[in-house]
Amino acid sequence: MSLVTPEAFVLGMSAIGGAFTGLAAIGIGLGQGFAAGKAVEGVARQPEASGTILQTMVVGQAVAETTGIFSFIISIMLVIANPLVGLLH
Repeated sequence: MSLVTPEAFVLGMSAIGGAFTGLAAIGIGLGQGFAAGKAVEGVARQPEASGTILQTMVVGQAVAETTGIFSFIISIMLVIANPLVGLLH
């Protein structure tokens, strides 16, 4: 007699995986805040280079945000549209 069915185990582990991928947002927020702070410091030191500094910062933050979007998609797939449950049957 098993205490946990295979379906319940897969759903539970998927929920935990979805939570861990959701935690990626914390790292992304910290990284983007750090990059913005350093960009402000750079503009304060060299105001004439503000265009280049801000352009580089925006591109870097866009690349960092793609990680957040991918982790959000994966967490939604694991929690709502779980493809792993179909493999059990």
